[in-house]
Amino acid sequence: MLSGRAFIPDIEELIERRDFKTLREAMIEFGPVDAAAILSNLPPEAKAVVFRVLPASLSADIFEYLPLEEQEELLHSMGRTEVAAVLNEMAPDDRTALLEELPGSVTKHLVDLLTPEERRVATALLGYPESSVGRLMTPDYVAVHEDWTMSQVIDHLRRVGRDRETINVLYVIDERGRLIDDVRLREIVLAPADARVADLMDRSFVSLRVTDDQEEALRTFERYDRVALPVVDGQGVLVGIVTSDDFLDVAREEATEDIQKLGGLQALEDPYLDTGFLPMVRKRGVWLSVLFIGEMLTATAMGFFEHEIERAVVLALFIPLVISSGGNSGSQAASLIIRALALGEVTFRDWWRVMRREVMAGVFLGTLLGLLGFLRITVAAQFTDIYGAHYLYIGITVFFALIGVVTWGTITGSMLPMLLKRIGLDPAVSSAPFVATLVDVTGLIIYFSVAILTLRKRLL
Repeated sequence: MLSGRAFIPDIEELIERRDFKTLREAMIEFGPVDAAAILSNLPPEAKAVVFRVLPASLSADIFEYLPLEEQEELLHSMGRTEVAAVLNEMAPDDRTALLEELPGSVTKHLVDLLTPEERRVATALLGYPESSVGRLMTPDYVAVHEDWTMSQVIDHLRRVGRDRETINVLYVIDERGRLIDDVRLREIVLAPADARVADLMDRSFVSLRVTDDQEEALRTFERYDRVALPVVDGQGVLVGIVTSDDFLDVAREEATEDIQKLGGLQALEDPYLDTGFLPMVRKRGVWLSVLFIGEMLTATAMGFFEHEIERAVVLALFIPLVISSGGNSGSQAASLIIRALALGEVTFRDWWRVMRREVMAGVFLGTLLGLLGFLRITVAAQFTDIYGAHYLYIGITVFFALIGVVTWGTITGSMLPMLLKRIGLDPAVSSAPFVATLVDVTGLIIYFSVAILTLRKRLL
């Protein structure tokens, strides 16, 4: 939303009239977020013109709010000088996010455009493992020493604070650069001018390691409800900070990946419309093929009970009802547990508690569905003879089969994600379609096993 502003300039018309003064003034009036939203609707050539007439610092701020694919597109439309100016002004973490998405040869070329200091920072950040905290952090933080007075801290803030990512929290380091505490700006401002940083310290702080996985670090952010967290190396030396806005992107990407896997396909690396047709078909086709092969086992299971179906054709009427109920219950359980694992609400150590809950839930839900099925059969039998003289026993078969199938579905759907997590795989791989396919096969076995017991010497 454009902050309630009613007038949005016609950028392309201003460019055509070469009224760059008005264009510059109009874009400066908007903040970086709103300006990026306006520019997103322009062709790359027009965007490049706007970036040439704006101050380098504002161009970099706007550039950071553009989607990565638009950033890449814009770089191709800008001259070497404009690209260098934007890259040098960008926040290190945002610049790293852009560079790691580009081909290696392009990244090397862009890194060469940076100043020696910015090149050192960019190279260091790109040197950390992919999906590690080191790729997200920025070295733009404020560090102080424990023997400084509040007056010294405030003076230091005035000198360096303007160029830092955040000054809400100041980080206390020793003479070797190791992190020993963090202090909130509020405490600094409210303390007497002659008080020392050591007087405010409790030496209790939360930090991340540069090699920590981004998904695990996201849980740390959520657990401690911080705006920023310090990042240390193996020796405890403070090397940067990560801020909550960086992890909003991580959270969105992780949620998107899990949702796509739950839908039964490999996660897409790019947005839907930017993903090529063949890559999308391949990612969807792999899982569809696996699920299709799995469903073949359903046909095999039905073939095993061919004799029973021939003698009691009426049983075939309830196959979709029974196995779909098991698949649906399994998908529900899988979705609940996958999300609970992602949020850290449950771990593998809780498997027995989860098992007990799901067994009880499965029995209860299966009984509910079984009663509905039994009533459906008994009521319908009063108006039609489709179920024959033994309709009561058929109803009992469906009743107990649903209890067994739904209970088995909830157990499978809840335990499979936990098992995958235990062996180091992504729990989202046990997607809803996969669980449903697995339960379909076993559900048939349960259904016909119950039928053999209840209909023996009657229909079978």
